Amino acid sequence: MQTEQEHKVSLLDGWNSPPNIVTYTRIVLVLVFLGIDIAAGPWGSHSHGLRWTAAILFIIAASTDKLDGWMARKYNQVTELGKLMDPIADKLLTCSTLIVASAFGEVFWWVTILFLIREIGITVMRFFVIDTGGKVIAADKAGKYKTLCQCIGLGMLLVPAYTFITNATALNVYTFITNFLIYVALFLCLYSGALYVYRVVKARRGAAQATEH
Repeated sequence: MQTEQEHKVSLLDGWNSPPNIVTYTRIVLVLVFLGIDIAAGPWGSHSHGLRWTAAILFIIAASTDKLDGWMARKYNQVTELGKLMDPIADKLLTCSTLIVASAFGEVFWWVTILFLIREIGITVMRFFVIDTGGKVIAADKAGKYKTLCQCIGLGMLLVPAYTFITNATALNVYTFITNFLIYVALFLCLYSGALYVYRVVKARRGAAQATEH
C-alpha cells in the first residue's frame, strides 16, 4: 500500500517545472485556437482573417511541443507527469483539429475516427499502466514522426492557401501534399500504436516472469 501511494505522489514530482508549464500553456492555447477555428467556418468561409489566426495559433501550439521536450532534456527536468501530459497535449491539439475539420467537410470522417480510436486507446492504456504501478512509456520515433507529419499536414490544411495561390494547378499540388502528409501520419499513427501495445505487453510479461522467479 505504501509503495503504491509513493508511486502516485511521484507522478506529481516536478509538476511546476518550466517544461511542464509550457505544456499547460499549450493546452490553454488549444482551447483558444478551437474557438477561433470554429468561428472562421469551413475553409475560412466566415472570415479569412480568423482562419489565418487559427492556422498561426495551431503552428505556435504545435511548435511548443519541441520546446518543452528540449527544455526537459537540456535541464534534466524529464518527469513522469511530463511524459504523460506532453502526448495528451498533442492529442488535444491534433484530434480536436481533425474533429472540426471533419465536421466542416475538410477531412473524411473515417480518417478522423481511425486517429481517435488509436489516440484514445493509447491514452487509456497509459493511464492503466500508471494505475497498475508501471512507468509511463514515452513516445517512440514512429510516434514522433507521426506527430510531425500530422502537424505539418493539418497546419497546411488550416492555412487558407487559396488567398495567395491563384494558379489552379499549384493549388491542387498544395492540396495533394496536404492530404498526403495526413495519410502518412495516419499510417504512422496506427503503426506506432500497435508498437506501443506490443511494448506494454512485453514489459508486463517481463515483470510477471520476474515476479514468479
